[in-house]
Amino acid sequence: MFDSRKLEQIAKQIHDYIPTSVKELGIDVDQKISRMLQSQLNKLNFVSREEFDVQTQVLLRARKKLTEMEEKLIRIESKLEGKKAQM
Repeated sequence: MFDSRKLEQIAKQIHDYIPTSVKELGIDVDQKISRMLQSQLNKLNFVSREEFDVQTQVLLRARKKLTEMEEKLIRIESKLEGKKAQM
């Protein structure tokens, strides 16, 4: 769901601020921080970039179709008004 490279970059930044004594405890701090960040981010109501891009394309197609239908409706209404004027 989230870009793992971004998470790794954030985890590295956090890791860089951790005192050396904590790093030397032998615990894989990077993995723990990454898991914690991923867990917290998954709780948020975000969509992935891929989902966003797909929905953007769907919206653009729907907008295009709506515009076409509006134009068609205007043409039909014009024809109806022309026929009423002839009566």
